[in-house]
Amino acid sequence: MLLAIDSGNTNTVFAVFDDDGTLMGEWRASTTATRTSDEYGVWLLRLMELENLHPGDISDAIIATVVPATLHSLKSLCEKYYDTEPLVIGDDGVELGVEIKIENAHEVGADRLVNAVAANAKYGGPLICVDFGTATTFDIIDQDGNYAGGVIAPGINLSLEALHMAAAKLPRVAIERPAKVIGTGTVSAMQSGIYWGYVSMIEGMVARIREEFRADMDVVATGGLAQMFSEATRIINWTDKDLTLRGLYLIHKRNKG
Repeated sequence: MLLAIDSGNTNTVFAVFDDDGTLMGEWRASTTATRTSDEYGVWLLRLMELENLHPGDISDAIIATVVPATLHSLKSLCEKYYDTEPLVIGDDGVELGVEIKIENAHEVGADRLVNAVAANAKYGGPLICVDFGTATTFDIIDQDGNYAGGVIAPGINLSLEALHMAAAKLPRVAIERPAKVIGTGTVSAMQSGIYWGYVSMIEGMVARIREEFRADMDVVATGGLAQMFSEATRIINWTDKDLTLRGLYLIHKRNKG
């Protein structure tokens, strides 16, 4: 079985796939740069045990991280507790199966490349992949399945926190879909601005990308808030919460044969 690890700015997701690509279990923890391999190990072993999965079941591992400080502990976790040396997205010799057609390929976050691999394999290009994470990203896959660039905007939670921190009279509010655009109080006005503002941003960015790319591109959304925003706009064709994990499985399969 494969242990796939996606370490993002906010959360780190661990998943186990069997040899046929069936997702056997999925768990998430807050991303903490100082967390040790032993802390990960004790936590993850117990959660796997609840799903009747054991360390000896794991034969391979793969890691994608956008937080370099977490890499040492995650690699040590794989080596110490699962007796396997993981593949790491971005390392020399790890083949993605897609060409990165931008000025500096090393600047692209590992998660964005992994999403591109999975999105192209499942849906085919040309395609826009929108990831609702710490940042809201738009990644472009061309008709040949290659990574052709993208857009990075502040994430929803980040925007809400900045609004609360910078404006003394504005409270911290939850992300909800307001029934109306026009708020009748401070909280409903803030929720409308965040929710409907982001819906409008998504629709506007997709329209501009399609115009610039000169293609009628489908849109797939992923990330924790993807479903909430997909329900409000017809511009998103698919919602796929496991896109990044599926990409890790496919990349591992390509490299291990």
